[in-house]
Amino acid sequence: MTLEHIQRRRMHGLYLSRQCPDMVELSRELLGLHCWFHRNVAFSALIRGADIAGWKTALTKTWLYRGTLHGVALEELPTLLALHTFHGYPAWLLSGERTQAIADDVIRYMEDGVYSRAEMRKIFAANYDYEIIGRIFSSWGGIFVFLAQQGKVAFRDMTSRDFDLIDAEPVQTTEEVLPDLLRRYFKAYGPATLDDAAWFFGFRRDDKKLLRNVPLDEYERFELDGKLYFHCGDPGDMGEIPKLTLLSGFDPIIVSYTERGAVLPLEYKSGVILKSGICLPTIAINGKVSGLWNIKKGEPVVEFFEEQPQMTERAAFDLVDYIRFRTAGRI
Repeated sequence: MTLEHIQRRRMHGLYLSRQCPDMVELSRELLGLHCWFHRNVAFSALIRGADIAGWKTALTKTWLYRGTLHGVALEELPTLLALHTFHGYPAWLLSGERTQAIADDVIRYMEDGVYSRAEMRKIFAANYDYEIIGRIFSSWGGIFVFLAQQGKVAFRDMTSRDFDLIDAEPVQTTEEVLPDLLRRYFKAYGPATLDDAAWFFGFRRDDKKLLRNVPLDEYERFELDGKLYFHCGDPGDMGEIPKLTLLSGFDPIIVSYTERGAVLPLEYKSGVILKSGICLPTIAINGKVSGLWNIKKGEPVVEFFEEQPQMTERAAFDLVDYIRFRTAGRI
């Protein structure tokens, strides 16, 4: 097993060398589509061959692994949220009793038709000081993260800043859902290590022991450079690594592993993953990131890190222009 073979397997599993026409099915296969910026969901789906008709409401946008936003099928949420069973109140918010009281009030206001964070700030300003209001209605989520992690609220749609009440509370424990989710991870993202899985699922140091308790006999495994990789058997015809591939911002093949060197050369890392943590849309040549792309003011933008043949630049521009055409007026 070589790094090239690993890359072929991953690109196949993540639908970068084949297509998945249904966006909801794609989100299931990949355990959610990263959407810190909502248009990355449309980008990721189109790159992987999915139809984006109705994409704003086809998936539920909420906080999942590592505190990041993902678009997922609503029926998947109870299982995915069970990965991090509620263990207590977040220290960064307020004391437990106060947090729960505010959360209960937020739910009551939502039941009465208040769905906007801005409206909530005005209502709560009558009883709480500026510092507390800033914490519970932070632009990073605040109390809505707390409620979303319990499966009680989610964003109204992929582009909205407002929230809706949902019914997706976990009914299983982390230990109960982990074996199946780990199997799904290795099927789509493998070959991968247990450290990769722990990173993907957002397990902290104390949580990693949960992975050691999951039976691993069903997986194929091999060792490379001192690391043990797991995957789910023979995927059949994987095809070759595409000559040219667009990757979305926060693309799974970049952000889902502890080691990214196989796809993201170290010399380009700072140009792709900014200090703020934002991962930009990229262009891969033969499976390795070689440039950036975007759609700015409705126009395709392509920028390679090193000079490329004119044919390659033209092909990349045409791919981005296709994405621009398909998303015009939709994102």
